[in-house]
Amino acid sequence: MAAADLATTASFSRVSFRGAVRPSPFRLPLSRAHPPGRLRVSSTVVALHKRNPKRLKYAAERQFKREDTGMLRVKVEPSGEDFWKLDPVIDLINRGAFGVIPTDTVYSIVCDLSNNESIERLRRVKGIGDSKPLSILCRSLRDIDTYTTGFPRGTNQGQANIFRAVKRVIPGPYTFILPATKQFPKQCIRHGSSTRYAKRRQVGVRIPDDPICQAILQNLDEPLICTSVKYLSEDEWILDPVIIADLYEPLGLDFIVDGGPRIADPSTVVDMTGTNPTVIRQGKGPKLDWMVAEDEEEDAQSKFAFKAV
Repeated sequence: MAAADLATTASFSRVSFRGAVRPSPFRLPLSRAHPPGRLRVSSTVVALHKRNPKRLKYAAERQFKREDTGMLRVKVEPSGEDFWKLDPVIDLINRGAFGVIPTDTVYSIVCDLSNNESIERLRRVKGIGDSKPLSILCRSLRDIDTYTTGFPRGTNQGQANIFRAVKRVIPGPYTFILPATKQFPKQCIRHGSSTRYAKRRQVGVRIPDDPICQAILQNLDEPLICTSVKYLSEDEWILDPVIIADLYEPLGLDFIVDGGPRIADPSTVVDMTGTNPTVIRQGKGPKLDWMVAEDEEEDAQSKFAFKAV
């Protein structure tokens, strides 16, 4: 089995992608004809990857074993015009690997949503404790509706239709915090041993406006767990993929997609779990008229409490 895995990984560096014909600018083929002597792994990977989200906890773990070939590096044009180079990255993610991809803000460390071992490796490398919830990169609003309770759609009693406002800014540089549903894996939002008893299960969701990131997401069956890439000893984002590779490869990173340097601003984080959509971190995305800042939210609550008294 180890020899087969080694041959499969080694084949990624030999296979030619330019001859592939794709009907969509993003959708990659699930299988293609291979020359004799080469292993076909994509169909098996997809078969293992498809599953019902409600049965994630009963599914067999896909354990990825990194071979001596080292970390895979794929350089892609920022426009995503050569997205066919992403085939081996998608295969690695489906097999349980974790690595770095670009977004419309900073680079993110990502892994498969339903693979416990990959999530644990991501937490160890990034130094994220069990008490900190993880965010997800989504393919569409359908993913958001599956793993969260979704955005308020308004009522006849005058409740604002936040869903309509959100549709105008995504894909975009925003992370929205929403209540998670039972479909969202517990290991992503656990709080030590009290996870099953936690009253508040929340998750940050993103739909990045980046062609490389979208090309990867559109060829997966589930969203990706994500966390931004920072220096190991400093609270500062790393914008250069070359520096990221040098720092994180010795820690066991399986792949990196080089889409060129990113900008310095992270996503704007908006908490949707309160009375008003509240900006708790100002980033690349501007504060819109239907959002309030944290201090404005506190003032509004204070005024409401005063009126109630």
